[in-house]
This record gives sequence, C-alpha cells and structure tokens, in this order.
Amino acid sequence: MQAKLRKTLTGGLVPIILALATMQAAAAQSMDSMTHASHSAADGNAGSPSLFGKVRAATRRFLDVNVAMHEGWVPATPCVSGPDAGAMGVHFVLPSRLADGMVNPDEPEALIYEPMANGALRLVGVEFIVFASDWARLHTDGSTPAVDGHLTNFVSEPNRFGLHAFYELHVWAWENNPSGTFADWNTNVSCDNQPGG
Repeated sequence: MQAKLRKTLTGGLVPIILALATMQAAAAQSMDSMTHASHSAADGNAGSPSLFGKVRAATRRFLDVNVAMHEGWVPATPCVSGPDAGAMGVHFVLPSRLADGMVNPDEPEALIYEPMANGALRLVGVEFIVFASDWARLHTDGSTPAVDGHLTNFVSEPNRFGLHAFYELHVWAWENNPSGTFADWNTNVSCDNQPGG
C-alpha cells in the first residue's frame, strides 16, 4: 500500500497537487489570523504563541506536499481512519526525528494529509511522536513527554499500528476538529478518497 501511495504521489498527479497546494495556501493565509487568535485564547497562551500557532508557523510551507517530500518527509501510513468516526489521514514522517527521544513544538515527527477526490493531499495537522523506550533512555525521571506544556498520550503495544509503545499528541492546525485541537480523531477528515481504496 505504501509503495502504491508513493507511486501515486510521484506520478502524474504532481502538477495537480502543486496547483491545489497553491490555492490552499492562499485560503489558509486568509483565515490564519482568525483561527490563530481563537486557538491562542483557547490554549491559554494569550501572551505568547500557542502550540497551535507554533505548529502553523513551522508547517506552513508543507501545505505543498512536494515541499515536504523534497525536505525528506516520507509516507509512513495509508490514510488512517477512526474506529468509529472521522480519521487522522496519511502520515508523512521525517525519519531523523522519530528516534531522537525528544519532542519539540517547532518540529513535529509527522505531517498529516487528507486525500482529496482529485488525487491531491491536503495538510490537516501534525502528530508529535516519541517512542517510550527512546524517551525513557534520555529521561530517567519517569516523566511523561509534554509538547509546550501539553501532555502526550501513551499508546501501549500491541497496537493497531504495529509499533513499539509510544507517546503521541495530535495538533489539528490546518483543519478544525469538533472534538478539540488535540483529539486523536477528526470527524472533519475522511479517508474516502484514499488512492487505491
């Protein structure tokens, strides 16, 4: 499935993705000030940039998935759908960040894209991921990882992703989530248009 997705992304859809990403970036910039202000207040960080704002600033250039791939991000999952409703989307990861045992608000480990009907991928959010063993190796105090003051969620093993135990935190910086900015599943995101689905 990953090979099929990679082939689709690097094939004839690139011009379409480029055009749509440009339109999406323009639309996102026009609504940026309103959503950033509301999320800053909701995060309780009115005097400094919220995690939401930091994520948007750090990932704005990745509205164009081609920029992300050029900078070393690789598809890691097909579109991940929710157990009951909603989805996460297609995860692109930066391998060098996955094993560093750290979480940094300006450096998410995964970018999350929603597949669109026209074959494009639309950036909807990010996921901060740190493997429990890597975190424990560098942090012997037994602490739980936090991203800019927001505690991560622990996912034990075995899990549906086939990964070792890890901590994660989603930030829906590019698509409103009715369940909250940091919820795992977003009912405004769908896997209906997954390539080859």
